[in-house]
Amino acid sequence: MQAIPYENTERDTQIVNTPVGGVFHTGHVLVLHDIRSAQNVGSLFRTSDAVGISKIYLSSITPTPIDRFGRARSDIAKTALGAEKSMPWENYEDIFSLIDSLKKGGYKIIAIEQSEKSIDYKQIKIEGPTAFILGNEVEGLTKETLENVDTVAEIPMAGDKESLNVSVAGGIALFRILDK
Repeated sequence: MQAIPYENTERDTQIVNTPVGGVFHTGHVLVLHDIRSAQNVGSLFRTSDAVGISKIYLSSITPTPIDRFGRARSDIAKTALGAEKSMPWENYEDIFSLIDSLKKGGYKIIAIEQSEKSIDYKQIKIEGPTAFILGNEVEGLTKETLENVDTVAEIPMAGDKESLNVSVAGGIALFRILDK
């Protein structure tokens, strides 16, 4: 497992919307689970940097900025434009152990997904450290994963299409929810 060294500190999780080391950090994290496209991953690294996400967790098949041979992935770098080098990240195989670990760390877990139990993403109110989870481009997040989160937030669709590209949905949701 390759990762940029980073530890959540008490400061990261208690101070929200405060510049840390010249970089704006919210104390919130993003989980990318089963994302297939390296371009989507790169785009979400760049969006996370822009919105002040403190760390990104990559789980299951989600590609990491460093391949298994220790080389930088140009397909992620193409859309991340350097954010893959500055954003702390960690790779996790098991989404359920990651969710459990985040909950034990005091994070509220919000899935951005369509579900019978979802609420409009514009109604989300953030209180304390939050982990946002985005899932696979085609299948989304499994029912079992959704049963382990605190809230499911959905971006309503007005057209014929049922969903947005995962990186677009992530950008819309993160900027709207964190702009309070």
